[in-house]
Amino acid sequence: MAVFVALGAFLMTLVGGWTAQRVTDRRHLVLGLAGGLMLGVVGLDLLPEALEAAGGPVFGVPAALLLFVAGFLVAHLVERLLAGRQAAHGAGEHDGGRVPEVGLTAAAAMVGHSVMDGVAIGAAFQVGGGMGVAVALAVVAHDFADGFNTYTITSLYGNARRKALAMLFADAAAPVLGTASTLLFTIPERLLGGYLGFFGGALLYLAAAEILPEAHHDHPARSTLLCTVAGAAFIWLVVGVAG
Repeated sequence: MAVFVALGAFLMTLVGGWTAQRVTDRRHLVLGLAGGLMLGVVGLDLLPEALEAAGGPVFGVPAALLLFVAGFLVAHLVERLLAGRQAAHGAGEHDGGRVPEVGLTAAAAMVGHSVMDGVAIGAAFQVGGGMGVAVALAVVAHDFADGFNTYTITSLYGNARRKALAMLFADAAAPVLGTASTLLFTIPERLLGGYLGFFGGALLYLAAAEILPEAHHDHPARSTLLCTVAGAAFIWLVVGVAG
């Protein structure tokens, strides 16, 4: 049953990526929506779960928040290092200095997160059918956002369409693999909580420093802002219904 539900997440992820691909003529709206979805996922989904699971404070600060800041800083550092390397070789000028490796790294992190989504489905079904259904609904609903963001992030950094599609399919398959893995082992709650905090920080960096500025660069329109608000509101709705 758990693996069957994960197949629903697989399909929903592909639908999200297909949607992002089809509306390229409204790129600023796509990026605005992606930024809102990412902000909602971080603030309304990842961080609350991380704070609950990651354990007590470290020197007066919750461990999840320390890892959240670390994730933000690591994402910033990785991008700066890769951008510096590209600049040293005279690359990246045609796409505004964006480095394709950053997009692939970010998409790979999305794939890793989707694996954890699958693990969450499998673990919830081990607890009980009711818990499994609730978690599955939440995962399947927000996997649309995952697929949308994975394709958007990969493309934004100048990667070819085939690479964006490859990362999308990897992200779609990840929940199925994660769910199947729960037949073999489980991840300790504290480790999972720490991962969610770290990933949340990296995702927020991409939304705030890359996705949203790009969305408003050429089209600082009210419609773009409304798409961002709608993306965050959608995640709020998903979290509320799942809760």
